[in-house]
Amino acid sequence: MSAALDRLKNLTARISGYEVARKENMSLLEALYDELDISRKVLAFDDLFLFKAINLSGVSLNDETLGAIKDGKYLQIIAISYDKEAKVKNRNISLGYFGRAEKVDPALVKKIITFVLRWRFEKSFRTLEHYHKMIGSLKTEE
Repeated sequence: MSAALDRLKNLTARISGYEVARKENMSLLEALYDELDISRKVLAFDDLFLFKAINLSGVSLNDETLGAIKDGKYLQIIAISYDKEAKVKNRNISLGYFGRAEKVDPALVKKIITFVLRWRFEKSFRTLEHYHKMIGSLKTEE
């Protein structure tokens, strides 16, 4: 019984930790949304999550080379939208253009990377919730 109780306490602590991290993430993400002037391209903050993905050009987002500048490339935040009715389904939209990657202030590069990673963090929660609801709708009474 004690082992089951310990597992439950551990699980509860982990879940509450994720919720705290998620709330903090949203607060910081919204601040970066304003600071990076993404609000000029996406008027409502919550509309950011209508995009299928947000990527960077000019800077690496790989684990091994996170933040590495790609010389000769331009630093941009690129959102990918999807329209199943359109002839061309995927569309890239520049949310922010910052010039040659090697000339951008390193502090700004860090904020841009942080914005993309924090967006992906929240988007993963929303995707998880979406699939959880879908699975729930398939459950039948036993």
